[in-house]
Amino acid sequence: GHADELAARGRAHERHLEHLARDLLAGASPDVLLASAQRAGWQPPGSLTAVLLPAEQARPAYRALDPSTLVLDDLPDATGVLLVPDADRPRLLRQLTERTAVIGPARPWTRASASYARASRARSLSCGIRDTEDHLPELVLSADADAFADLRTRALAPLQALPAATARRLEETLRAWLLHQGRRDEVAAALFVHPQTVRYRMSQLRELFPDLPSPQRVLELTLAVGLRGT
Repeated sequence: GHADELAARGRAHERHLEHLARDLLAGASPDVLLASAQRAGWQPPGSLTAVLLPAEQARPAYRALDPSTLVLDDLPDATGVLLVPDADRPRLLRQLTERTAVIGPARPWTRASASYARASRARSLSCGIRDTEDHLPELVLSADADAFADLRTRALAPLQALPAATARRLEETLRAWLLHQGRRDEVAAALFVHPQTVRYRMSQLRELFPDLPSPQRVLELTLAVGLRGT
């Protein structure tokens, strides 16, 4: 009887912790979250970091982390999530080296949903992302896909009339030129071409974009070519 009672109490505690994790992911109000945390007997930390990983890896990974980490392994698409309290980020990254994990930013515990949302978006953006902090430019540029497509169409309009292969080559050259701030040898090395080739392509680009030196044009073009593979 006593063992059964302990087991039932343990299951109830697990349910309360799972309920709290779901409330956190749903972005429930601080009042609801506090009540949920109290029911679960869970001491709120300063911050939570969301980690997304395949559902079957969630509990094995959880066992290596802070025991007050919250875990769910039944999200859609066979996804699991860990909400890690007051994470030491470099250590967390090391602990998850063997896992297929995407690690969101640390956020105040009542805003754990923001960490989860960023990790989810990073995973939908590319399967190669582990630490979202390393991919902020891509995440910003992909945040409004419609606006980004419009910006590209407008900024790169002079390339539209060219054959596709030529336009692609010139766009790659323009991207390297902007990112290497016009240093021709660095641009050539990045593109695996001769510096003379860079000079020739840049003269074409200057004809196509007469206002290329203008700061506003540089900003627009840098954003427009900022994501690879677009």
